[in-house]
Amino acid sequence: MKSKKYIIQSAISTLELEAAAILNVAKNINDDFEKVVSAILQCDGRVIVTGIGKSAIIAQKIVATFNSTGTPAIFMHAADAIHGDLGMIQRNDVIICLSKSGNTPEIKVLVPLLKTAGNKLVGMVGELGSFLADQADLILNTSFEKEACPHNLAPTTSTTAQLALGDALAICLLECREFNESDFAKYHPGGSLGKKLYLKAKDLALSNEKPSISPSAPVKDVLIEISKNRLGAVAVVDAKNNVVGVITDGDIRRMLENNNSIANLKAEDIMGRTPKSIQSDALAIDALHIIKENNITQLLVLKQNTYFGIIHLHDLLNEGIV
Repeated sequence: MKSKKYIIQSAISTLELEAAAILNVAKNINDDFEKVVSAILQCDGRVIVTGIGKSAIIAQKIVATFNSTGTPAIFMHAADAIHGDLGMIQRNDVIICLSKSGNTPEIKVLVPLLKTAGNKLVGMVGELGSFLADQADLILNTSFEKEACPHNLAPTTSTTAQLALGDALAICLLECREFNESDFAKYHPGGSLGKKLYLKAKDLALSNEKPSISPSAPVKDVLIEISKNRLGAVAVVDAKNNVVGVITDGDIRRMLENNNSIANLKAEDIMGRTPKSIQSDALAIDALHIIKENNITQLLVLKQNTYFGIIHLHDLLNEGIV
């Protein structure tokens, strides 16, 4: 068993080598990178990303990032390509081939086939003197000093460089397309991420009751309304449904502590007169920010100036937004 010091140093050394590889990739960004971005932006087809071994795994991640940021992409395994998958390539597609050495047998078989189709071929390669680098129309340079593996064998530093350059390419394309949060939400409708981008305050409020009381209502009616709806709060509204205040469980406790008799008290006597609120069309994530900033658990939802409903912190928790 290695010592604690050895284990920590090994981890640090790996991260430093991989960080250095990413910085080296950044230094190698040149005109070819810009030409790759332009070619993808101008093409009417998809981006076909291919590779073999660990490069194939990185290729799949790049495809996933492309697709989620507005660049249509398809993964094609280099080994499967020569057994029928070449049929997925269309005339206007741009092909990116990932390879550490650029000289693997599968790549040497595949590249000439890709060239005959006439598609733009981009080589993301670590060896500039390789077969792939020589045959590619454009080169994305991922050269590196050595793998983090102590035997300089297991793809570690090389795949980190590929992954980082793929991210750089995806983000450049995203920015060139002016791909915004609304666009992002279209591709991420599921899970907490999607909900942060599209779920609105009104969507949460509609799932709750809509407790309200008039300013002149007796305290007994206030207690009944709060207890009945189990939201821990009730909006105080005037005859035009405009919010004039809010009463929470905390207000009820303070009322009981400060008054020997509550028989003559009305809603307007105990309500908070500056309730926190949010417009119904605002995002639910904005409601969360207001709740956190003000250390509250309920938030009134308004449609213009009228009362629409209430959001409780638990609503946000249930949706996985918190």
